[in-house]
Amino acid sequence: MEKNVHDIVIVGAGLAGLRAAVAAVEVGNKLSIAVISKLHPLRSHSVCAQGGTAAVMREGDSFELHAWDTIKGADFLADQDIVEFFVRQAPKEIINLEHWGCPWSRTPDGKLDQRPFGGHSFPRACFAADMTGFHEMHTLYGKAVTYDNIKFYDEWFATSLIVEDNSVRGLTAIDLKTGEMGVFQTKAVVMATGGHERIYEFTTFSHSSTGDGMAIAYRAGAPLEDMEFVQFHPTGLVPSGVLITEGARGEGGYLINAKGERFMKNYAPKMMELAPRDIVARAEETEIREGRAFKGPYGPYIALDLRHLGEDKIKERLPLIREVCIKLVGLDPVNELIPIRPAAHYSMGGIRANIRAETPIRGLYAAGECACYSLHGANRLGTNSTAECLVFGAVAGEEAARYAMSTELRSLPMDKALAEEKRVFDGVLGSEGSERVPEIRREMRQVMNTDVWIYRTEEGLKRALRKIRELRERFKHIKIEDKSKSFNTALTSALELDFMLELAEVTTYCALMRTESRGSHYRLDYPNRDDKNWLVHTLAYYTVEGPRLEYTPVTITKWQPTERKY
Repeated sequence: MEKNVHDIVIVGAGLAGLRAAVAAVEVGNKLSIAVISKLHPLRSHSVCAQGGTAAVMREGDSFELHAWDTIKGADFLADQDIVEFFVRQAPKEIINLEHWGCPWSRTPDGKLDQRPFGGHSFPRACFAADMTGFHEMHTLYGKAVTYDNIKFYDEWFATSLIVEDNSVRGLTAIDLKTGEMGVFQTKAVVMATGGHERIYEFTTFSHSSTGDGMAIAYRAGAPLEDMEFVQFHPTGLVPSGVLITEGARGEGGYLINAKGERFMKNYAPKMMELAPRDIVARAEETEIREGRAFKGPYGPYIALDLRHLGEDKIKERLPLIREVCIKLVGLDPVNELIPIRPAAHYSMGGIRANIRAETPIRGLYAAGECACYSLHGANRLGTNSTAECLVFGAVAGEEAARYAMSTELRSLPMDKALAEEKRVFDGVLGSEGSERVPEIRREMRQVMNTDVWIYRTEEGLKRALRKIRELRERFKHIKIEDKSKSFNTALTSALELDFMLELAEVTTYCALMRTESRGSHYRLDYPNRDDKNWLVHTLAYYTVEGPRLEYTPVTITKWQPTERKY
């Protein structure tokens, strides 16, 4: 088994992972840093971020206002010390990217432009047309490759953490080109592998975003926090689910039903289409359920209307959206309605981490969507995610570097690496059962879409949990026809499904146990928010029998929970 030795290993090469790598080098320029990605970095899901990155950059805005918007948007489940730190750090990251070459959109007088976004009471979304994540990624990758001590392991698939005495010793990963298992000995690991919304059938997520890092950390003993809170983005393109940026509504787009009504006036009369995503998604789902949606070959849908913006504005501010609509559904939003409906989009939950991005396992850090510092609570505001990746990617990189500089490299228990090699190649690839990975994956996604969607009930969640546990048993009896080594996508698909089934079980079980409605988690049988019993974070710990839950209080510094109106 090939062994690679580095001071820090970063798993994931999206916004959070690349920012962590750059930050680590700036703290310790003699450190050896590895960045592992199952894709080329510039194909990471972060390039799909479109609308913008939130930061206080103008007179009239303030850190207090950004913090309040975030906390209210989170339905008061956000830890307020984390939010206060985050809003103060975000502008520094915008300026960093500006200095490193990010082509931000500008006002006529040359200043960074900012657009309105849902749940924000001030236009604070810095953007680069509607390709913000794409340009941020290219900027960060261009910066990272200038450092000789950052080594990229592209097309390596991480499978497990090696932990001993509650300290990280290394991790295992498959070199997809050779098909061989390798082991990385290291002082610190930063998980930056993104979210898990591919557990759903209709999602904005890239096919590669399967929650690997969350599941790996969970199995290694790190708790997952607040996994019941899944964000459903109001504008997933029908039928593909490809994201239509909230920036389209920030630029003045309307949501209309089959009667031609801007129905958001009935749900959020003040903010209309720019209410927080949980409110808009529920409004759309209600319109669909009550028969006011358009009817199409892929089922009922809502329409996004940009026609009144005019061709020039659409071409300048939303060029990618126009291109996506023309290429994927054969319509031009300059003069036609865009068919949309809510799509699984973001995980507010993830690997529990503190304000220094530390997890409960020494030497393990988490950043970006795979992490949960309780920044977003029960619902994330648009444009806070890319800002989070930058802010906490930097924190994770800096803290991992300081830890690595003060820690000796510890021995690597090779028996654990060899046991993982046996599990993957003998247990998964060598399985000779009758079940098929695509069928199990399809059934998992269908039950998540049906019973763990926007509106939830005890009956539906129990049904979903039974089904997921049945699918986990069936997974033990799969058969992978392709036994080849190089780029065996059948094997990686099976390993990804194994991770997704784990995360689907945690998500569903946490949702079943939370008997209230808050933010993105809406229980028809418990329609009210319950601060007396449920102003707490859910912690899920791995056991062989399934997740074991604990609860911990929300940190409140100055903003007491109030009724949430928009």
